Amino acid sequence: MNKRDFLKLAAAAPLAASPVRLYAAASSTSARLLLVFLRGGYDASNVLVPVGSSFYYESRPNIAVPRPGSAAKAALPLDGDWGLHPALGASLLPLYQQGQLAFVPFAGTRDLSRSHFQTQDTIELGQAHDGRRNYQSGFLNRLAATLAGQSRAISFTDRVPVAFRGELQVPNMALKQVRKPAVDPVQTAVIAEMYRDTPYARAIDEGISVRDGVMQNMAAEMEAASRNAITARGFELEARRIARLMRDRYNVGFVDVGGWDTHVGQGGAEGFLANRLEQLGSGIAAYAAEMGAQWNDTVVIVLSEFGRTFRENGSRGTDHGHGTVYWIAGGSVRGGRTAGEQIQLRQSTLHQNRDYPVLTEYRALCGGLFARVYGFGAPQLERVFPGTSPVDLGLV
Repeated sequence: MNKRDFLKLAAAAPLAASPVRLYAAASSTSARLLLVFLRGGYDASNVLVPVGSSFYYESRPNIAVPRPGSAAKAALPLDGDWGLHPALGASLLPLYQQGQLAFVPFAGTRDLSRSHFQTQDTIELGQAHDGRRNYQSGFLNRLAATLAGQSRAISFTDRVPVAFRGELQVPNMALKQVRKPAVDPVQTAVIAEMYRDTPYARAIDEGISVRDGVMQNMAAEMEAASRNAITARGFELEARRIARLMRDRYNVGFVDVGGWDTHVGQGGAEGFLANRLEQLGSGIAAYAAEMGAQWNDTVVIVLSEFGRTFRENGSRGTDHGHGTVYWIAGGSVRGGRTAGEQIQLRQSTLHQNRDYPVLTEYRALCGGLFARVYGFGAPQLERVFPGTSPVDLGLV
């Protein structure tokens, strides 16, 4: 049996058939769930790097992460098909090697809009894909309500997110906003002064003006896509405080991290995306450490509204895509692997000849996780994710 057939069989296995231990329903007060939403659509192909795909390297001549061993900063080998971005080597690789982190590639929604806002809402609402939406019923609120009084939920955001809208009143706690201007005014002034009173002065001034306008527009788009979420650096600084609150007081949490809309100058092993990944990874590792013994009862889900185009664009960045990669972390997670159905990455297997396809639908994935973490049966799962059949990947 080849790897793909095995993964298909595992994904289709019923919940009751798995030998992996279930969390008992009575443990819902001790179980800790944190959802980390990467707003802006992060580039999954440069995080879980498809090192076994020559098409990846053909498609990204400027921003691909080098194959393991081929450069000083190259992908860290996970198996023959996948590598990890080197910026995550100090933070996430140890969790992966300890079996406490798994990746689910080709995951996402059936939403094909490629709109930040629509797809973010699709995920947070967690409702049937029938065109009708109740914006007062987010799936995390339904989860908390289904826990029948055993839930202590909180959102680490400046306002209650769509995911927590609903019948239960959920508190929110704004995190510090750590932001950096898109254009460095000091650097701009120095360049302009260097060329003042030269034949190039006018061209330099016009170039700076155009550059500033473009960068400000891109910063505005990224800000909008992030919906006022904390930055990756902000998450790194606040992760331990979040962990203490989750460890001692709350058992269902939500935090969003913005800044992933990398249309321009994304970088490869180094650069814009790499810096944010390093900060995000440090935050996840700090969260795990601060949870202490409670980490063994913790599940962290890291997701984004969509992935990005498989090919780089003309600005050495990537555009809005479709399928992405989810991360599942925790002390009891059966990690150290990539889970779910997978395919060989080549032009013919891309969605609409541009994106990762979605082979694991997010509601089915989360439903399978909730069945294990909380011992939910069909009625409870139907309340949280109506019309969805859970997929058990044996992740906990």
